[in-house]
Amino acid sequence: MMTDLSALPENLLAPSDDNAARHLKGMNLPALRLLGTDYVNINLAELKHRHVIYIYPMTGRPDTPLPDGWDQIPGARGCTPQSCAFRDHYAELQALNVNVFGLSSQTTEYQLEARNRLHLPFQLLSDHTFQLRDHLQLPTFSVLGKTLYKRLTMIIENGKIKKVFYPVFPPDRNADDVIAWLRAHPLAIE
Repeated sequence: MMTDLSALPENLLAPSDDNAARHLKGMNLPALRLLGTDYVNINLAELKHRHVIYIYPMTGRPDTPLPDGWDQIPGARGCTPQSCAFRDHYAELQALNVNVFGLSSQTTEYQLEARNRLHLPFQLLSDHTFQLRDHLQLPTFSVLGKTLYKRLTMIIENGKIKKVFYPVFPPDRNADDVIAWLRAHPLAIE
């Protein structure tokens, strides 16, 4: 039996705030080039205006079982519902003059399958060598010998981290939380 990746299971374990992201607000993004699913390198330090970067552990595939115990790892489950929520709110985010990127440690080819299957109108960025983790000391966890990002979302203004959502729970409401913050903190027109 395959898992329904688009639905969150009942009684999903919420992650606790381990303070692993408290240092991020106010930091500048490093001059890193990450490959997107449009096969264009995005230089994070050169991002102008407002951007949302939601970082997630891994997108599952319908034809591949999730790792054993995945649902029992607080914060692990929910990458597909989170991505779909940003997809569903994409027009609203664009109306707020915000661009969206998803980011994981999966390869661009792996992410491209998810982007196409989920009909995501924005790019997914691959950081399979954990450059961003190393520069910003982003939180990760290990499962079955693989290192994965912990779920967090950043609002970026002109290359600087303005707001961090961490821990993100439930992941399918993250886009709503981001939009509420953006509306409460409009960007000053220069």
